[in-house]
Amino acid sequence: MVHTNAQTATSALDIRDGRILLTQRFQEDAFYNASGVAAAILGRKSRAEYYNESTVRLTAEPGQGKFVILIGTASTFDPNADVGGLAVKELEDVSAGDNAFEQMLADNRAQWGDYWKKGFIHLHSDNGVADSLEQNYTYFLYVMGANSRGGKFPPRFGGMLWYTNGDMRAWGSLYWWANQSCYFNGLMPANRSELIAPMFEQYTAMYDACALAAKQQWGSQGIWIPETTFWNGPAKLPDDIASEMRDLYLLRKPWEQRSARFEQFADTKASFESRWNWIAQGGHWEDGYWVHQVKQPPFGHVTHIFGTTAKIAYLYRLQYEYTMDPRWLRDRAYPMLRGVVEFYRNFPNLKKEADGRYHIHGTNSNEPAWGVTDSDEDLSAMHGTVPLLLRASEILNVDAEMRPVWKEFLDYLAPLPTSDNPDALKPADCAGPTVWVKGLKPAVKAGGLLPDPNTLPEWNFDLCALENPDPAVMKVANATFDGYFRRGPIGPGATAGTLSRLPIAAAALGRADAVKYLVPAQVKQGDVGRGVVMANRMALREGPGAKECERLGRAAEAIHTALLQSIPPAPGEPPVTRVFPAWPKGWDATFELAARGGFVVCAKMDHGRIAFVEITSSAGGDCRLRNPWGEQDVTVCRDGKPAGQAQGSLLVLKTSRGESQLLVPKGNAIPVAQRIP
Repeated sequence: MVHTNAQTATSALDIRDGRILLTQRFQEDAFYNASGVAAAILGRKSRAEYYNESTVRLTAEPGQGKFVILIGTASTFDPNADVGGLAVKELEDVSAGDNAFEQMLADNRAQWGDYWKKGFIHLHSDNGVADSLEQNYTYFLYVMGANSRGGKFPPRFGGMLWYTNGDMRAWGSLYWWANQSCYFNGLMPANRSELIAPMFEQYTAMYDACALAAKQQWGSQGIWIPETTFWNGPAKLPDDIASEMRDLYLLRKPWEQRSARFEQFADTKASFESRWNWIAQGGHWEDGYWVHQVKQPPFGHVTHIFGTTAKIAYLYRLQYEYTMDPRWLRDRAYPMLRGVVEFYRNFPNLKKEADGRYHIHGTNSNEPAWGVTDSDEDLSAMHGTVPLLLRASEILNVDAEMRPVWKEFLDYLAPLPTSDNPDALKPADCAGPTVWVKGLKPAVKAGGLLPDPNTLPEWNFDLCALENPDPAVMKVANATFDGYFRRGPIGPGATAGTLSRLPIAAAALGRADAVKYLVPAQVKQGDVGRGVVMANRMALREGPGAKECERLGRAAEAIHTALLQSIPPAPGEPPVTRVFPAWPKGWDATFELAARGGFVVCAKMDHGRIAFVEITSSAGGDCRLRNPWGEQDVTVCRDGKPAGQAQGSLLVLKTSRGESQLLVPKGNAIPVAQRIP
């Protein structure tokens, strides 16, 4: 939490009615938060006592048989609430009756039973690598099921719900989207939307704060979700600070002319928060005052990152495509899409220039490149989200008067920056095929040639998937991917860092040869030297006690993408489903995963041959399926009954709500049992 002179924090460890009770209260200006934890023992005589000045102990009487330890928690933003009483009530609610534990156990088993029925993957290879991927994938779903079902706040990337030695996280208590995205980006195919719900709840709740930040900090409209932010979004700024911040951050006022008032205001702020990230971690004492070490103000690693807003808004749109829920599109996704587009369109440093194109200046390409022109993060975000907003506006029949404005904006956007541009951020001796680059000159900090492999913005918005009909775009996409592996072909010695999206990019491009090595490498090692993978598959990359499995989330997204894709030819167009688009031929697989359009797809590959595909529709409508058997005719069964043949490389299947269609190559026997229990 931000430290200011107005901050107070108190904690108390007490005994209440034979129970241990810990309460903590935090007050900062108008913000209040309190939490309570209560513990008790059932089924055995026990005693709560003060063990020393900082410890209360529960002691159970010796004896044979089982007893139950209950722990209840509560939190509140209401300063008048008895948070300790709320925690105790949690205990009382579950301890009523003689079979409290048995009932809790039965409920728990039922919940997990329902959870595991929602989808699966079953993988096998002769060398056991695919089997290991399945085990780690299942473990990741277990972790998310234990951490992220229900509630208004998602588990934070480092530590999640499990801290055992106090809060010693390396990156503070903020949410960092590059890290959070590891857990949430690839979950929708798993068909467990309840896991993503807390993330949506958090960002929807901070919408107003992000709208105010867009105006105050950047002089724009719409919303700005910082790359790193506290749970409730950016704080409201005093008007004079906001005015000066705009002048400084938009480069209208030299940094050297900042006021003492601005400097003093910044002194108490968290350096990891995006708007203050020009403050470095180091510093020194001078005449009794702490003097901050700075980076290249007003720039820092995350100060001028805007693409985060678009990436989060894109997930809101994906949620609609997976559920086909018009209320979600209207109430949740549309405000986010409109917010990101209006932010970019009204950003003061975005202008239509002499070439007739809209160019954006002075923003970051994620963390490596600062203050660049036409950042790949921002151009990808705009090219990816404006079509989604236009399509959503048509579906909802709203903002008709804005559609020509947004269409003009899209039509005249600058293209994604490439290495063949004379102003590309690249080494003087750069050679080879045309690739995407981080941005164009001028730049405060160039940050290398290729896009950041931890974010790969061009792969975030359906800009370069297998259905893209433009061979020139796909040529650049494949050349860019190959550029990360110039030392030789991808093989057994391949590595993939914890946050790397390169395994996902390989799958999106249909590169099964790369998937075969990159995904296992990411699962096995993550960032070598930054937190050894422990026996429980967790790592401590984010600091002592901050257990995490970010690499498993990235690998899960890559596995989903290799097994099943439902990607449109271009943003906003109808998706096309592909099964096993990047699956190594030597690995067997059966899966049941969700696809865009409200479909659940079950399919099996055995010894390199696709045995069947079954599609269940939850919303009705057309399912566009790339023929898994090339041009071979396909036999179709509807709800178990023969329904004729389908032909061609693209199969358009008419579906009804709740209907299942089973497809096999013409002449093949219809399998009796399709699913793995």
